[in-house]
Amino acid sequence: MAVEKFKAKELQVSEFTFDNIGVWPLLYRSLVCVAAFLIVLVGGYFFHTKDLYVTLEGAERKESSLKKTYKEKAFEVANLEAYKLQMVELEESFNALLGQLPGDTEVPGLLEDIGELGYGSSLEINTISLQPERAQEFYVELPIKIVAAGGYHDVATFVSGVAGLPRIVTLHDFSLKASDNDGQQVFELDAKTYRYKGEDDETE
Repeated sequence: MAVEKFKAKELQVSEFTFDNIGVWPLLYRSLVCVAAFLIVLVGGYFFHTKDLYVTLEGAERKESSLKKTYKEKAFEVANLEAYKLQMVELEESFNALLGQLPGDTEVPGLLEDIGELGYGSSLEINTISLQPERAQEFYVELPIKIVAAGGYHDVATFVSGVAGLPRIVTLHDFSLKASDNDGQQVFELDAKTYRYKGEDDETE
């Protein structure tokens, strides 16, 4: 036994190998153990623990997203009845507006109504003519060219009457100039009515 201790003390650092690690001095063996532990620790972090952290971060982000979605859905569910009532009101309003839009068969009647308003306002109607349709994204414009003559008050009465029609009619590009007759004004304007853009218009 004393011989082995003596050999360990006599052993040079250059002679240290893993085959004779059992006779290394305690200090060297301790350093090797610490180094091995650190290597295992660092390797475990990079090859296993680091991936777990990445997975954890992904799970935390997903959890945050799910919580946000849950809150939004919970809010919608809590206000579902209010949304339903709102949808009913919007549908009623939409249907009411659609009811104010003339159909193809009602346009001639609308032109007659405008003509009657003009004569009832003591205007001299020169032109009331339907212009080519103009398709928009959700509706179709039906322009109407109106040329008439009359006094200021007659024109005002006519414009007020058109605005009060049960069908939606808007007035645009109004121009007014004196005529050769005393007290008479010639005015031109573009009236527009509208109709809903249906499936037939999409296929044209």
